Amino acid sequence: MALLPRGIGLDVCGTVTAIGVGVSDVAIGDRLLGPADYVNFPTAGASDYAVLSHWAPVPEGLDPIAAAALPMAVETACRYIALLDPKRGETLVVNGAGTMIGFAAVQVALLRGVRVVATAGPTFADRLRALGAQVTGHGDGMVERLGALLQGLPDHVLDVAPVNLTPEGVIASALPDLVRVAGGDPKRVVTVTDFAGAAATGARTGMEEITSIKDVMQYDKVGIYAAYAAEGRFSIPVSRTFPLEDWREAMDLSLGGQARGKLILRIAPETQG
Repeated sequence: MALLPRGIGLDVCGTVTAIGVGVSDVAIGDRLLGPADYVNFPTAGASDYAVLSHWAPVPEGLDPIAAAALPMAVETACRYIALLDPKRGETLVVNGAGTMIGFAAVQVALLRGVRVVATAGPTFADRLRALGAQVTGHGDGMVERLGALLQGLPDHVLDVAPVNLTPEGVIASALPDLVRVAGGDPKRVVTVTDFAGAAATGARTGMEEITSIKDVMQYDKVGIYAAYAAEGRFSIPVSRTFPLEDWREAMDLSLGGQARGKLILRIAPETQG
């Protein structure tokens, strides 16, 4: 059961200052990245100190700001790609590839040799194309534009787009359109975000096949993709950095839907952690 109070911020990159009982693979002074253990401790990433239950070393040559952007996006993207399990040469549609989970999922799939057709706004569309994805925009005509790119049915569809409200206060679910893209087969569609839409359309959420979320978490992949990032083979866009004391400004920007990449809080300019 989660303890209260809980802070904000899921991702951490920094230097080890204390080690828990039974931990033998790290030492004081090591530089690590990982998710803050907000489930078992009253801790979070927006803090001077955070408790980690899962971690990976920061590879040589990886900037700590770039490292801090990785954990949550990598773990979530790897978890859903593992669920879909697209094979080399298959086609995956990623709806919402301009989100950080979507941006990560595109790269994870491409590294597996999967063909990726993505939807994204103008902020990241060109970057996604440069990675090797085929990209079209959201909105009216999306089904037809995806169909023109696909030239057939996709093997898998992953929805990571935020669930938004229309001006009338109605949830604007993309899942009915994505089921159409999948040839009417909702089981080809998995959503990370739209649980109400999944219930209405029959799309999957990834929770149907598991008894415990802990059993499918992909924390072991964070170190792998950190190594890829150090080699220039993987990245999560960083929009801005803020001093820790400006966390409210960063949170307001994030909640306003205008982040356009990861927002990183740093404890001190010289550490950039």
